[in-house]
Amino acid sequence: MDLGYRLIVALCRIAFRWLRLRFRITGLHHVPRHGGALLAINHTAHVDFVFAGLGVHRANGRLVRFMAKKSIWQHPVAGAVMRMCRHIPVDRRAGAEGYLLAVEALQAGRLVGIYPEATMSRSFEIRALKTGAVRMARETGCPIIPTIVWGAQRIWTKDHPRDFSRSAIPVHIAFGTPIQVRPGDDIGVTSRELRRAMSRLLDEVIAGYPAMTGDDLAYLPRRWGGTAPTPAEAYDRDRADMTRTRDEWTR
Repeated sequence: MDLGYRLIVALCRIAFRWLRLRFRITGLHHVPRHGGALLAINHTAHVDFVFAGLGVHRANGRLVRFMAKKSIWQHPVAGAVMRMCRHIPVDRRAGAEGYLLAVEALQAGRLVGIYPEATMSRSFEIRALKTGAVRMARETGCPIIPTIVWGAQRIWTKDHPRDFSRSAIPVHIAFGTPIQVRPGDDIGVTSRELRRAMSRLLDEVIAGYPAMTGDDLAYLPRRWGGTAPTPAEAYDRDRADMTRTRDEWTR
């Protein structure tokens, strides 16, 4: 079952070895061996999901169904991969179908990966979260596992050139204490709790990550001594992107 997905995992491992990426994975005991669960992943790079999935697979051989923007399915190669792996397409302008598909996967005992920030963080901090992850967890009874991927932004992120050289970039992956959402829990309050849990875990991972210097400071949050945009500056850039996108739709 899922032979195509497992083949892709094997190919990714070969690519990681060729790139000489250095992995550190912590909190693997928080990933359940059976049953549904949501991985709430921070979003700093185009390849976060690859590394989050690697961590889970190393833990217990399980595969993650990732929620991703529907437009990827239109690409001839990427779309074929997404269908092969049975990932979950999400239309950002009409997300109900993607939500229902994710709920069905959770109820079937699958692991589902979600980016609760909804878009990539240019500041590399945890942005304000959408409520979808908490709503899914409350509806299905499945736990949310805060998940941090750090270092992937040095490989491929917004506003920076890609680096697929054999530069031995460290990539740290951390799984936090699961959050259980009860039927009567407030969605907004629990979403803010999830954000705090993700922020704490992010700080722990950054503290244990090799020091960044020189040009690499561009990938480090400002409050950690880096030169990445502040959250306010990142917000302004995101707004500019959204304006350009809306203009393209109206042409």
